[in-house]
Amino acid sequence: MTPVLVLNGVNLGRLGSRQTDIYGLTSYAELAALCERTGAAHGLAVEVRQTDAEHELVGWLHGAADAGTPVVLNPAAWSHYSIAVRDACALLTAPLVEVHLSNIHAREAFRHHSVVSAVAAGVICGLGVDGYVLALTHLARRLGAAQGGAADGRPRG
Repeated sequence: MTPVLVLNGVNLGRLGSRQTDIYGLTSYAELAALCERTGAAHGLAVEVRQTDAEHELVGWLHGAADAGTPVVLNPAAWSHYSIAVRDACALLTAPLVEVHLSNIHAREAFRHHSVVSAVAAGVICGLGVDGYVLALTHLARRLGAAQGGAADGRPRG
């Protein structure tokens, strides 16, 4: 199975109890389980992590860059201002998909711009936890095609 990291930034460990009108009722544990199940269904070995420490997220991104590991990233508030996170993302050689639970373009003006988006292969926002499912499905298809599989991620033959 192909390894994929699902990395979550600041405050996302509070999912299910923090601003549920914006972020939904799904807990962080439920989100992690959903990502692991989705990945397994697509032949991906998904490891889900969350941190409230910016330097820890940067370290994980450095590790993914060194290993050539694809990443699904919800940088949370760091997406709007962290040049350190953006620069660590720019080091990735495997695909990066940026995910946001809420539609950042329909929220406060300071949330409309992400410094990470310019270095991501794709951005999904506003679809809640379904955004993670879509990101992992996309990576499975993209990686399957890159490894000689069909465009939909299934093996040829």
